[in-house]
Amino acid sequence: MTASRRFRLALICATTTVALLPAQEPPAGARGSQSTREFLGLGPAPDAAAAKKGEPLFKQNCAACHGENARGAQGPNLVRSVIVLHDEKEKEIGPVIQNGRPQAGMPPFPQLSADDIHNISEYLKLQVEQAANRGVYNQLYAGSKNELRGDPKKGAEFFQAHCGSCHSPSGDLAKIAAKFPQASLLQSRFLWPASRVAPHVVVSTPSGETVSGTVIKSDDFDVAIRDANGDYRYWPKSQVKVTLEDRLQGHRSLLPLYTDADIHNITAYLETLK
Repeated sequence: MTASRRFRLALICATTTVALLPAQEPPAGARGSQSTREFLGLGPAPDAAAAKKGEPLFKQNCAACHGENARGAQGPNLVRSVIVLHDEKEKEIGPVIQNGRPQAGMPPFPQLSADDIHNISEYLKLQVEQAANRGVYNQLYAGSKNELRGDPKKGAEFFQAHCGSCHSPSGDLAKIAAKFPQASLLQSRFLWPASRVAPHVVVSTPSGETVSGTVIKSDDFDVAIRDANGDYRYWPKSQVKVTLEDRLQGHRSLLPLYTDADIHNITAYLETLK
């Protein structure tokens, strides 16, 4: 997993937004479902068969603290957990399950086998999947003629109401349609914009010190940053307040608001910016 992708995962969880937002899959011929997964900070698709085996294991060992469907109870919501989103082949989840987090009140589970942990991991990833993805919306094009659907006038109205405070058709979006001549790519661009910039973070300490910089690591327990002077700084999250600037929050917040018609109308409007 690349560092930039890990940054996006940390950012998503820290802002606690995307795991509860319904997402949408791009149309055939666009950047594909993998683009959606990267924007939402999702790893490979979970193994449904393993997740089914993991469900009773989770409910027997974990549900009392983390809730029946991992949405949280006296323990944290695991659907929003950075460790779950970061996990690859149980490298993150496995040690936590086996060793526990005694300082946070979580006991170890040494009796669980590697297969048990894998199945629980896949169950948790399936819960993230179900929370984040509402399924497929109607495709941009109809029939074999690749005819663009949508009303550019209605798209302009939606743009001015929801997007105009951050974007300008004569500024950053000038000639955007020329940069993305395929409407399907243009549509994917505003639904799932890629960000290769490490998120900006502000850390406030109990002593009153405020330190800002870019994220190096941010998970459920620790935060490490590179400050404005280029110095490495680290704190346990339990000892500081961490505020992350989500530069894509505006795009994410619109995902549950879009209708299929809105998506088509916005795309038709952006197509006029040539």
